[in-house]
This record gives sequence, structure tokens and C-alpha cells, in this order.
Amino acid sequence: MTETKKATGTTEIGPLGPADRAAWEVLARGYKAFYRTEVPADGYEEMWRRLQDGSEVHALGARAEGRLVGIAHYLFHATAWSADSCYLQDLYVDEAVRGRGAARALIERVAEAARERGAARLYWSTQEDNTTARALYDKVAAFNGFIRYDYPLA
Repeated sequence: MTETKKATGTTEIGPLGPADRAAWEVLARGYKAFYRTEVPADGYEEMWRRLQDGSEVHALGARAEGRLVGIAHYLFHATAWSADSCYLQDLYVDEAVRGRGAARALIERVAEAARERGAARLYWSTQEDNTTARALYDKVAAFNGFIRYDYPLA
């Protein structure tokens, strides 16, 4: 899939490039801090490498006035009963610009990528008490009633 820049209102959505590395890490650290997830320093470098490779995990950035203010990481995976699914794994927007459409624009662009790929669905998860994000998600998607469980493998 070829990523192109797409403007939505005053937010421009497009691929992340080498010049976005430092700003991406600030946002990625904010995302991980929100979910209280520890990532070693070299984990950010490895993720950036994977994002730039673009073969497994894909990334988009939201820019407002030329500044990176939001990120989305997504991937495609096989499903047993239908075409591939698209999983929006990470979505984060700088607190200073929330409520201005960046998250919605990122979701819409990921949905466009999923359609281009022929995916059967686009889905994501969030914490039950993430009321700010859920207010948006309830407008753009349907809650399907599923509850996720994580089985510890370590």
C-alpha cells in the first residue's frame, strides 16, 4: 500500500518519515505511559525500525500546523472465517490538541487503508475507563460487547 498525505480540516494525515523519529517517540512514550506499559529504551528503536520497514506494522501521523500531534500503528492479520482483519493497535494524540479531530482523522485513514487492502473489518480495543476515547469510538464505531482477556505467557 502506498501512503499518501491526506488533509482533513486542519489536520494532515500521512506516513511517518525519518524526520519524525524524535516527535514520534515523545508520542509513543505518552501512549505507553497512559497504559502504564514499560518499554525499554531499545524497544522504541526496534519499533521505529519496524514502522519504517512497513512490512508488518504500519504507521500514520497526524500533523497540525506542520507539527506531529498524533500517531496510529496498525497491522493486518489473517482470520479463520473471512478476509484479513485490520487491527488498530495504538492510537495517541497529544493532550494539547485533543478534541480537534486528529484521532478521528487517523481512524478514518486507517479505515481507508483497510478498505484498500480488502480487509473484512477494522477493530481496536481500549480500557473500559478510557471515557474520553470511548466518546469518540462510540461515534465512529460499534461496541460489539466483547471483553478481552490476556493469558500470561511469561
